[in-house]
Amino acid sequence: MTSVKLFSGTNSEYLSEKIADYYGYPLGNKSLFKFSDGEMQPVINESVRGSYVFFIQSTFAPADNLMELLLLIDTAKRASAGYITAVIPYFGYARQDRKDKPRVPISAKLIANLIEAAGANRIMTMDLHADQIQGFFDIPVDHLKSEAIFMPYISKMNLEHVTFASPDVGGVKRARTYAKYFERPLVICDKYRKVANEIAGMTVIGDVEGADVILMDDLADTAGTLCRAADALVEKGANSVRAFCTHPVLSGKAYENIEKSQLKELIVCDTIPLKQKSEKIKVLTTAKLFARAIRNTHEHRSISALFVE
Repeated sequence: MTSVKLFSGTNSEYLSEKIADYYGYPLGNKSLFKFSDGEMQPVINESVRGSYVFFIQSTFAPADNLMELLLLIDTAKRASAGYITAVIPYFGYARQDRKDKPRVPISAKLIANLIEAAGANRIMTMDLHADQIQGFFDIPVDHLKSEAIFMPYISKMNLEHVTFASPDVGGVKRARTYAKYFERPLVICDKYRKVANEIAGMTVIGDVEGADVILMDDLADTAGTLCRAADALVEKGANSVRAFCTHPVLSGKAYENIEKSQLKELIVCDTIPLKQKSEKIKVLTTAKLFARAIRNTHEHRSISALFVE
């Protein structure tokens, strides 16, 4: 069978090392040189000719993370790699997936074009902001779901009066998946924005009296939506409110907002490293899931078999 090579982007080494440990194969040897102006030159210090090559790099800010990934893919292509997979635990710039007003970019499509142009043969990512982004690619996309991590964790929490909630209308499908699996009620928090990252109003649709509410979302940026939803749910009689978010972007005043909010706990994945510690935030690793998905890809086995149907 064709050999496998795992490489990490600079700012995703904390996760790549864990993935490599679960996979049972060490990370490949690479170097990253920078010119005085910050321009990057990655170097792969071992042969990848004919190999299955996996580059692990989340594309969170700064944009250097994306640029390094593109350069690594190009490097492997020019070194005659047999098959190149970009493993992107957090796919940045995914929130702009359509034109919702005049003269704005569709950045998710642009990023897809760049990754393909660099030479990737396959994409592996987790919890895209919108499922339809998969259609922006003309190469296979393995879209992993955090359900495989969150559902077992929720099962072990042993909460008696669980109600699942979506912090906005756009996340109803995600929350409904959990409500259906656990056979629990679903409520919706309907938010209204006047400008980005600023919520003008929040309405709770459904009964949460005495419930232990679990909010489900794909990412937390300023955490304003989650915190506002938690406050609204407690005002409506919720016994407790927890939130599960795959990607801890947590920018701006996010940590301050979380500490001051009614959120009892925020559970996230390690697709993005935390900027600071918080007693309210618990991190669950995605390493085992990605390692299994990488192995299944290499061995031409099913990826969907890793998830709850």
